[in-house]
Amino acid sequence: MRVYLPSTLVKLADVLAAGQVGPAPLTGYAVTPALREWYAEGDTEELEYAAMTAAARASLRLLAADPAAPPRRVVLAAEVPERIVQWRPGEQERALVQVTAPVRMRQIAAGHVDEEAAADDILAAVKALPAADAGDADAQFTVDGAEGHELLWYATQELGDL
Repeated sequence: MRVYLPSTLVKLADVLAAGQVGPAPLTGYAVTPALREWYAEGDTEELEYAAMTAAARASLRLLAADPAAPPRRVVLAAEVPERIVQWRPGEQERALVQVTAPVRMRQIAAGHVDEEAAADDILAAVKALPAADAGDADAQFTVDGAEGHELLWYATQELGDL
């Protein structure tokens, strides 16, 4: 099962050093029944893109928690056994899942990372998060603007270069 794990460049360095994403439980995003129901017209590729986008939004929160991290969203795409992925119906986020075991490097299929040119918009989105959470429409527009930047694809052997 494909799961998208939000991260940062700092956390990515830790993952590469440890050889795994962990410890469990891990927050992830995947194609869940709720996502399928919400996006009924979407094919598998579109549903996976929606799950990856949700993980990229979660990466913004990780960046807010670590102001020293470079302002670039990171999402790791992993192939994991379905038995270690738990979805809880009723969760507010349609694609949100919990991964109950560490994810080893060999399970990571690719990394998705903002290009450096997106840094200013990502930083603005991170700074706008508290106001957006409080209902400020302008701040939410700024946060949503981060999604205007497509994440670049990196093969696993390229992740160390980031």
